[in-house]
Amino acid sequence: MLNLAVIGSGVIAQYHLRAIAKLKTARAAALCDLRLDVAQKTAAEFGVPRVTADVKELLADPAIDGVVLALPTFARTAIAIEAFRHGKHVLTEKPVAMNAAEVRAMIAAQGNLVGACCSSRYRSFESARVANEFIRAGGLGAIRTISCRGVNPAGAPPKGPMPVWRLRKDLNGGGIFVNWGCYDLDYLLGLVDFKLTPQYALGRTWTIGSPFAAATYAAPGSDAETHAAFFVTFAEGCALTYERAEFSTLPSDNRWQIAGDRGTLTLQMLKATKANIVLTEADATAGTRTRVLWEGDENQLTLEHDGPVFDFVDAILQKRAPRTSLQDALLFARIADALYTSATSGKPAAF
Repeated sequence: MLNLAVIGSGVIAQYHLRAIAKLKTARAAALCDLRLDVAQKTAAEFGVPRVTADVKELLADPAIDGVVLALPTFARTAIAIEAFRHGKHVLTEKPVAMNAAEVRAMIAAQGNLVGACCSSRYRSFESARVANEFIRAGGLGAIRTISCRGVNPAGAPPKGPMPVWRLRKDLNGGGIFVNWGCYDLDYLLGLVDFKLTPQYALGRTWTIGSPFAAATYAAPGSDAETHAAFFVTFAEGCALTYERAEFSTLPSDNRWQIAGDRGTLTLQMLKATKANIVLTEADATAGTRTRVLWEGDENQLTLEHDGPVFDFVDAILQKRAPRTSLQDALLFARIADALYTSATSGKPAAF
């Protein structure tokens, strides 16, 4: 039975606690938060026996085997490094860190401990496993393009205040790209096993439009992007095209694709109730044909939140790499750094 400590007691921490409660191989042994009143209330709800505001004391406790970092991005890296130094395995929320340098610092402190990132959520589903195995078997041939377009129009103005960290560069490292791009790219790049070497990136970002800012779609002081578009080339001969937007005037459009010289997979990253994976492939008679590669109903599953915790615990017990290791997540952080560099300079950024 592994003893896990959850650091942070906000909304996402409660998802982690629900996931841990489903396991027979691990338990939530402690909950840590500077807001003791909030932590105590959450601990009582989930039956966590220990509550503390002292993270150093917690990390020094030899009874704790691993920690789940469920707190804002800017606060996680220092705690992750200290946890590794005390021999604790670490599962960190997404995005993995503020920048690639922080991820490298975590990797340097990790040793032979498990370090994992929750950006793997949408590869927890059976549909993702099927797609990954099909690609590994050479079903697409040589990969040419990896693409995602996830844009959503603004809905009605939010009824309550928006989270302060969500669109703050100093608290979150960025905006919509690190909030949702970490999922999109973990999903797509993970399906090709993260075996890509980025070369150049060219991108643009835009902050929230004035009609929506006036309607309090963003918290005061927000300075990060709500719309990002970019292009990345890889040494392996393929390219990534990407666009994400929220609080926008763009009509809804959500697509994930991986195209090779033998076939193209059109994917549904989010939970769906119809065909999740469609294959378009070469056909000697018609030129191309389209068929369903995998179909199923994932809508009732909770794996987008349970999956990273289940995988983290299993990786510790089986002494294996997690679904998204810190080394894997570094690829996303490097792409994020290049995107923001290019968007600021207006020029391509080299890796």
